[in-house]
Order: sequence, then structure tokens, then C-alpha cells
Amino acid sequence: MVTTKAVTKKAPFSRRVVDHVTDELVNVLSSGETFEFKTLFAKVFEGLKLKNAVSGGEEMLRLRSYEKILKLTNCGLVKKVGKTYRALEGIETASSTHRLARLDSAILAATQAKS
Repeated sequence: MVTTKAVTKKAPFSRRVVDHVTDELVNVLSSGETFEFKTLFAKVFEGLKLKNAVSGGEEMLRLRSYEKILKLTNCGLVKKVGKTYRALEGIETASSTHRLARLDSAILAATQAKS
């Protein structure tokens, strides 16, 4: 006799956490100024210290910030000219509040489609 188990489909797991580094980069770049990375990181680091969101040490935070600014550049939300970075239109869409709102609306649409 062959027994089969019913396979249950699990909902995909998504991390719904706030990305403080990206949020602070968006806040600093939204001013409309052009920054070299060293100056940009100094402002981001100060903002994160005020929010008590610094973890892993300054060098690790510098690496994470550089990775995030490159991701924003590749997405077309930040323009890099030489060694300077400037926000482009739509930079606010990279913040955690917009990302989580899009995720919530996608989950809501998926659950309504199943009903």
C-alpha cells in the first residue's frame, strides 16, 4: 500500500524590518545636495547615532552604507558623478516605509485574490 502525504504550500517568508541605513541615506540625500561618500557617511553615521541605530562598529557600517549607496545607484535613484552622489527623483521610494507599504498591499491583494 502506497501512502502519500498532502503537501502544504507555505507562504513565502519576507523580512519586514526597517532598514535604518537605507532610510538614513534617503534622508540625507533628499536634501538635494551633492555629497562625496566620506561626507555622506559622516552625516549618515551621525543620524544613526542620534537614533541609537548604530551596530557592528563604524567600519562595518561604512561597508554597509557603501553597499546600499551602490544599490541605490544601480536602481537609478542616485546619480554618481566621479566621486560624488546626488539623489534623483523618486529617492523616497527606497525608504522602508514605502517598501513595507508596497509589501503590505501585495499581501492584501494576494489574500483577496484567494478569497
